[in-house]
Amino acid sequence: MTARIIDGKQTAEEIKGELKLRIETLKRQGITPGLATVLVGDDPASSVYVNIKIKTCEKLGIASFHHHLPATTSQPELLKLVNELNMDASVHGILVQVPLPPHINETQVLLSIDPKKDVDGFHPFNVGKMVIGEADFLPCTPAGIQQLLLRGGYETDGKHVVIVGRSNIVGKPIANILVQKQRGANATVTICHSRTPDIGEYTLKADILIAAIGKPGFITAGMVKPGAIVIDVGTNQVGTTSEGKSILAGDVAFEEVKEKAAAITPVPGGVGPMTIAMLMANTVKAAELSKA
Repeated sequence: MTARIIDGKQTAEEIKGELKLRIETLKRQGITPGLATVLVGDDPASSVYVNIKIKTCEKLGIASFHHHLPATTSQPELLKLVNELNMDASVHGILVQVPLPPHINETQVLLSIDPKKDVDGFHPFNVGKMVIGEADFLPCTPAGIQQLLLRGGYETDGKHVVIVGRSNIVGKPIANILVQKQRGANATVTICHSRTPDIGEYTLKADILIAAIGKPGFITAGMVKPGAIVIDVGTNQVGTTSEGKSILAGDVAFEEVKEKAAAITPVPGGVGPMTIAMLMANTVKAAELSKA
């Protein structure tokens, strides 16, 4: 048995097609969704991510407002810009790219974003709404994982989901999302992490296994139950090509696990494209909510 490949690129394109229709409706009402991106410094990976977001906005018809600040920008200067974006009615979503330079308090900056424009879903106000099942904005990667499962026809209701990783960006949010009394959730959720003894004891019981631990090839075939659904969130750079492009590997040993799982996401091309699609979905939703 070779696993079905869960194609994140295809699913992301499907979502973006739906978003175009919603954007056209908003524009007929005189509203153009707007996303402001803020990049401090010249971190190469951050620059790539921000450029992808800008290009995706352009393709969808979302207004893009990019602010590239020098690495020497002070915290008061950055907070002043965020406050200006909070007050700007043409901006519906604000994304401050992390990591920030070490002299800037990342938590304070993220807290300064208006929760109604927090399209990353990281503000404690939005985290709290997610926990009680009344979210306006879900964090993008976990939301993308849920959509992959929903749109792929993979039932979560009553299933045992094991998550390897407890970050605030993926592990904790996806656990909260999948445990809700909602469609695409209703799962029994177990979280494993670096201090969990014998992680394989838990992963072998998973109907759906989500790997988000940041260690290439960590999940091997011996840790996966036959017929499980495997979602690989890992994006680990393990080398470069002769052209200087990054070689990426997931947290799952793909070649061996695909022979045991029922379905699996590849890296790249799995969860990654979904993260961008859900950022765009949150921006469109923020524009729709701004009418209220």
